[in-house]
Amino acid sequence: MFTSIFGAVLTACFARNALAIPTISVKGAKFFADGEQFFLKGVAYQGTPADPLINTVQCQLDAKSMEEIGTNSIRVYHVDPYSDHDGCMKAFSDAGIYIWLDLDTFNTTVVQTNPAWTEEQFFAFTEVMDVFQRYDNLGGFWIGNEVINTATGSLAAPYVKAATTDMKAYMAAKKYRQIPIGYSAADIAELRPMLQNYLSCGSKPNQIIDFFGLNSYEWCGTTTYESSGYSNLQAMSAGYNIPIFFSETGCNVGGERTFDDQAAIFGKEMVGTWSGSIVYEWVQEVNDYGLVSYPNGQIYSGAPTPIQPDYDNLSKQWKTITPSGVALATYKPSDSPPPCPSATLGWQVDGDVPLPTLAPSIISAVAASIKPIATHRPTSSENSAVPTGTVPASTPPIDTRSSTFVTAMSLGLIIYSSLMPGNSKKPKPTSTSSAPGVDLGIVANPEPTSLSFTSLKLSLSDLVCSSTSISVTDSVSSTSASTSSPSASDFSTNTPTGSNSGTGAGPSSTGTSSSASPSSSKSAASALKPQPNSLYKVWTTFVTSGGHGGIVGLAIITVLLGTTVAVFL
Repeated sequence: MFTSIFGAVLTACFARNALAIPTISVKGAKFFADGEQFFLKGVAYQGTPADPLINTVQCQLDAKSMEEIGTNSIRVYHVDPYSDHDGCMKAFSDAGIYIWLDLDTFNTTVVQTNPAWTEEQFFAFTEVMDVFQRYDNLGGFWIGNEVINTATGSLAAPYVKAATTDMKAYMAAKKYRQIPIGYSAADIAELRPMLQNYLSCGSKPNQIIDFFGLNSYEWCGTTTYESSGYSNLQAMSAGYNIPIFFSETGCNVGGERTFDDQAAIFGKEMVGTWSGSIVYEWVQEVNDYGLVSYPNGQIYSGAPTPIQPDYDNLSKQWKTITPSGVALATYKPSDSPPPCPSATLGWQVDGDVPLPTLAPSIISAVAASIKPIATHRPTSSENSAVPTGTVPASTPPIDTRSSTFVTAMSLGLIIYSSLMPGNSKKPKPTSTSSAPGVDLGIVANPEPTSLSFTSLKLSLSDLVCSSTSISVTDSVSSTSASTSSPSASDFSTNTPTGSNSGTGAGPSSTGTSSSASPSSSKSAASALKPQPNSLYKVWTTFVTSGGHGGIVGLAIITVLLGTTVAVFL
């Protein structure tokens, strides 16, 4: 029996490798795949809060239509890490399409009005990374999308950089392939080019994003390279040290969209700097930016129908564009990181300030823990083209400040049910101040509670096969999490609105700054400091006071492994 299972696993692995698409890597300011420079010809692929990478039949239908117009990339904003994505990822891989995926969920993104980077956010990001890192057609991860969306929001930038640093450390600790991690920015005139330079500056590569995406809707209607503002974007990006591309583009001012900007992006003026574009968007919504519609007006409900002439216009642009890049073997990067920008009237972070990263012990503990396995959850519409993988409802949160949680996490006995992305709305600012000098990491109950291993209720199937959390009985009480229904406003930061705000249609260079003075900006930026590590403190206290957590944990794991072997043999 064991031999048969082992043989089946080997066969599946060999079959997967035979069909593998070349992975994307970064060298200097270029993307590469299979030794050749890679340029994105992509579309944004998410019209509802539901995970679009679950329904295999729907993905196959969309992938086929995308392939017909020359698409090689899609952008996905939010997924459910507890669902099965194998079918959809294979469908897009078979069509030669890469996925560029946000690590955050609706309730874990960094928020500019109350910026923070916490253990809980980190755990949630790792769940997405763990699931998708194994797919060869995962082009890259986004650490955030338009986190900074106003001219006064630059103080959130160090938190974006801190998240990047910790996720790179986690990736290295897990020994995953080096998947590029980037940031997608709103086009805010007052922050050009400071934001893109800040995220790629510094002497430590682990703190630098691997690519920069710009959501720009400046090329509108009948315009030119010069009058559109693209020439200005090129001037500010020439010599940039990492890949840069348009992570959203495709202005719509009424009438047909010609996508003439694609000829400029892949043309002689910009192709040496820019690595392509992602057109907003694939699905038709009320904003009228879609390239396809679906039966009965329901998104992801069957075979896509091209919206003409926009669909054919984009197809003609991409099929006539064949950018000539450089070979990986002959490419020698010459661009150095830019200097970290000083505080100005618009930009409020003064130089290379300390980052609010988590303690290395937290990254190590999570990397060493056993994570939940995505399992297939059959539904009544299993074989329908209608997607069924909506984001699950929240469960009561685990108190991550308790010694029980930390110990169970380190032993691999906890599945993070509190981090399941059930709340479809982005986090709202709380009454807790995030002003400089305020300690955001102090917990209400810093004293560790005693741990009794007899109170851990688990079975072998829970550890190996279940997607639910293992219950832990503890004296620490939990607070139930409330959920709310998704609304159209959930996608306001990545949906063009026709304004000149930088995320909507049309140029954003007309905005004026209302930022604080340079002196106050410098004071605020210089006060940024890492948040205290409550989990680390609790773990240290437990180990030094109890001393037997590791021994008992090793015994439990040994018994479980022995039971597993006995079952198969």
